[in-house]
Amino acid sequence: MYDGIKGFRDFYPGEMAARRATIDTLEDTARRYGFREIGTPALERAEMWTDKSGDEIVEELYAFEDQGGRHVTLTPELTPTVARMVVAKQQELSKPIKWFSTRPFWRYEQVQQGRQREFYQTNVDIFGSSEPEADAEILAWAADALTGLGLTEEHFEFRISHRDILGGVLESYEADVDVTEAIRAVDKSGKISTAEYHDLLVEAGLSYDQAAEFDDLIAGGDLEAVESFADTDRVTAAVENLQNVLAAAEDFGAREYCTISLETARGLDYYTGVVFECFDSTGEVSRSIFGGGRYDDLIESFGGQPTPAVGVAPGHATLSLLCQRAGIWPEEAVTTDYYVLQVGDTRAEAARITRELRERGHVVETDVAGRSFGAQLDYADSINAETVVIVGEQDLANDEVTIKDMVSGDQLQTPVEEFPGDLERPTYEDFA
Repeated sequence: MYDGIKGFRDFYPGEMAARRATIDTLEDTARRYGFREIGTPALERAEMWTDKSGDEIVEELYAFEDQGGRHVTLTPELTPTVARMVVAKQQELSKPIKWFSTRPFWRYEQVQQGRQREFYQTNVDIFGSSEPEADAEILAWAADALTGLGLTEEHFEFRISHRDILGGVLESYEADVDVTEAIRAVDKSGKISTAEYHDLLVEAGLSYDQAAEFDDLIAGGDLEAVESFADTDRVTAAVENLQNVLAAAEDFGAREYCTISLETARGLDYYTGVVFECFDSTGEVSRSIFGGGRYDDLIESFGGQPTPAVGVAPGHATLSLLCQRAGIWPEEAVTTDYYVLQVGDTRAEAARITRELRERGHVVETDVAGRSFGAQLDYADSINAETVVIVGEQDLANDEVTIKDMVSGDQLQTPVEEFPGDLERPTYEDFA
């Protein structure tokens, strides 16, 4: 007997039914917005990550040398891959480029609630527009996708910030501040104590008094106060951009879900502008559900022409935690429209009925194991069949089949030539 590998999950049919319903909602919403589906490889050159983050990141990757001597890794995230794809065909692609995909990723990290070593995300990105409307459309898609699942403003909120506000305020201090490290500290602030947070800011170049001052200013979330304190063109432009994004989000129907939270920083260094994270409004799911933001420099860093970009990537594990907490996670059960039950030598007629029902788009099963009447009926019940069509030798001798409603247990006979007839979804009620 072999055990599964830690951090890698099996999904049985009931679980997959709930996951599929959720994925379909995310993807159908993306399609309505005009995002086009792409497919991406599971394996990439490890240099796509080590060149940007250093060789130490290999410890977090499923990286190895393949038989051709290439240093490769299972992809830990999608953004570098789509950046590579944009660069490869940048001149051929109409702008803005609007892509989405759903797929697994792999990171060798500590397994915990809502985080596995193999995990699934739906990525949604816009390339080629620096306008606030692009950021707002990403927020609107995320809001529509979540409400499409059955969530409301009582269940989630988007905490929104701007990286240039944080960077500009830090640069306004008369100190040699490592802005990148300081922003990383901001990103960790909600997970560590205040003292530990201030220590990280000091390590980045602030004094303890400056760290406390910066903490109070950012935690207040007052854009006017922040702009006045920094008094720099960079912060003024960032505040204006953030306000413009929120104004567009108002028109797009997503503003009610947005809260200004300057402590939201996003940990990845490639973010350049507006960033946001989705949280459970009640706090019962303690970690962020997902996040996203603007990354205008990444395409150029991959050798392409300067191309603004913004995106978001809901992780399915944390999203399922939110849906379960809210009580709207789909039932983890398989469903079946029809089970065509065979009694005796009736395969030809049962197959005809099965084919006609499947051609109408229904989920239909029939016996493929030579089971008894009782065993077939038990199986039909186990797969939650709504209707059982009994095709028996005696019924066929009378030119009939039996229609059984599995909820009520009621059944009746109907002429075989009338089933399914012209009905798109024939049930017991249609013949009663």
